[in-house]
Amino acid sequence: MPVLETDFADPFVLLADGIFYGYATNTDRGTVNVQLASSRNLADWALVEDAGGHPKDAMPELPPWARRGWTWAPEVLKTGTGYLLYFTAKEKKTGLQCVGVAASADPQGPFTSDAAEPLVCQRDLGGTIDASPFRDSDGQLYLYFKNDGNAARKPVQLWGQRLAPDGLSLAGEPAPLLKAEKGWEGSLIEAPTMVHSEKGYDLFYSANDFAWQDNAALSPYAFGYAACDGPLGPCRHEKEPVLHSFNAEGTCLSGPGHQAIFRVGPRWFVAFHAWSATPSCHKLDWKRYLYVAPLLWKDGVPAVGISLRPRGTPSQ
Repeated sequence: MPVLETDFADPFVLLADGIFYGYATNTDRGTVNVQLASSRNLADWALVEDAGGHPKDAMPELPPWARRGWTWAPEVLKTGTGYLLYFTAKEKKTGLQCVGVAASADPQGPFTSDAAEPLVCQRDLGGTIDASPFRDSDGQLYLYFKNDGNAARKPVQLWGQRLAPDGLSLAGEPAPLLKAEKGWEGSLIEAPTMVHSEKGYDLFYSANDFAWQDNAALSPYAFGYAACDGPLGPCRHEKEPVLHSFNAEGTCLSGPGHQAIFRVGPRWFVAFHAWSATPSCHKLDWKRYLYVAPLLWKDGVPAVGISLRPRGTPSQ
């Protein structure tokens, strides 16, 4: 059961001052660069509105290097001085998708950046997308991302790299962590999310074609994880995805992916998107809804619990 039935793709969830904030990829035609929603209980969500009653844009102005209309997969990191938003946008001079970072004192924004260049852009590898920050238990910051090789007919990998203490620049060299090797992944791997749990380091990721093609029963998109020896690997694939599409027992889920994993006290949760569907499990339209569910650890293996439901929604 989705917790927000609007197009809210590539979601990320941040808890700040008792409020959960959700950030998502731009709306159609880039009318809003970074979507913003909020909740007090993870089950009931609504888009945040500006003073005029319109959907609020968490980053209304893009930095000079970025072209409007291609702002994807925002993720936010709390720092000692405020908040940093890592995002993907199209570079004006090359037309490639690249990663930038913007700052704000408020989790609602406005996030701003006057950078003349992206934070990271692997131009010789097709560009860079899906940036995800991670703070390790020792305080060291890292950034994970995907080279956008599939957009340029080049190999695709997931990468990790140290961030400077302020989170605004990279340090050291990028480390290749994972590429598509399992059958369920197809030839595409993306959306890295590093987690340090009691069992160690796990790199979650999404894989396969994100779309729900007209001639397909369901989308092949899914998310899985790899066990890693440390924040920069090496990492080892697990055989099966953590969550994939299904149509069973009156429940339809198509294309679950672009996971964001977060902790509230001792409990783990995962936010992800999946395609809107009809009651008979056919594609409804080109919208991806927001889901939030408990993330369980069964003998050290992650599993997704039953999705949270908005209040007043009957159980299936």
